Order: sequence, then C-alpha cells, then structure tokens
Amino acid sequence: MRRLYFLIPTVDSAKNIVDELLLARIEQRHIHIAAADHHALLEANLPEAGLLQESDFVPAVERGLAIGGATGILAGIAAVALPGVGLVLGGGAILGIGLAGAGLGAWASGMIGVSAPSTRLKEFESAIDEGSLLMMVDVPKQQVDEVTDLIRKHHPEVDVEGTEPVIPAFP
Repeated sequence: MRRLYFLIPTVDSAKNIVDELLLARIEQRHIHIAAADHHALLEANLPEAGLLQESDFVPAVERGLAIGGATGILAGIAAVALPGVGLVLGGGAILGIGLAGAGLGAWASGMIGVSAPSTRLKEFESAIDEGSLLMMVDVPKQQVDEVTDLIRKHHPEVDVEGTEPVIPAFP
C-alpha cells in the first residue's frame, strides 16, 4: 500500500473527491482527512483522520520493536553466557528474552508515539491551520497513478503533495 497526500481547499471539493474515490472502488476505511475544523468534517460526513494517521504511533512501534528486540537478544546472549545458568537456559532463552524485549520495546515506544504528533504531517500544519484539508488515501501500488490522475483531471484546485512509500499492513 502507498499513502497519497492531497491538500484540498474546501469541504465541498473533499466531499466530491471522496465520492469519486468510492466510485473508483477505494474503500472509505482507506481515506482519511485531517482538518482544523473537525466539526465541518462531521457535518459533511467525511472520513476523519484517526489516531494512527495523526500521531507518530506506527513509526514509534517500529523503532521500539527493533531496538527492544536487539536489546532482548543481547540480554539473552548475556544470560546464556553466565556459568552454570547458561547450560540450563540454552538457545530458548535468547529467543524468549529477544521476543520479550521486542514486545516491551514496541509497547513502550507505542505509548510515547501515540502522544506525539505525526512528523509526516508537520509539513502540512500551516496549510491545515489556514483552512485547507489534508486528504490521505491508502491505495495499492498499482493504483497510485490512476488515483492521482483521477484527482488531477477532475479537481485542478487540489494540490497533489506526493506519496509515502510504504504503509504498514496492520493499521
């Protein structure tokens, strides 16, 4: 999946684009809109960006998983290296402590990341504060050009802001 970013000047334009995306068989759960006026999104029945889109949760979990897993593996190796205990624990300790470290690291980092604003959305903050809407659309790689062309063709007022390379499968 790829995430496409579009800056849209009005709620009416956003509503029209969402309708066109739904007709193009993009599911509503893959469309997210960030705006300064959340009430306007609710009135227009537009899909609002959630916590996963507006926070740094996903990148934080990825970092915590890697760092926690590496730390856990090192701790497991250290435990196996202890005289007497190492023979009893064996390789299972390395795996077990590594997995525990990865889980703990992902959990702790996720708790921190959920409270931090998305670093990717910081570049759009001023435009959102000025009244623009930021639409994020998650599409399969092969549909990126099709969706971008559709929006450019029917909505010249929209600024196409680019593509984020990879969207994790779990959010």
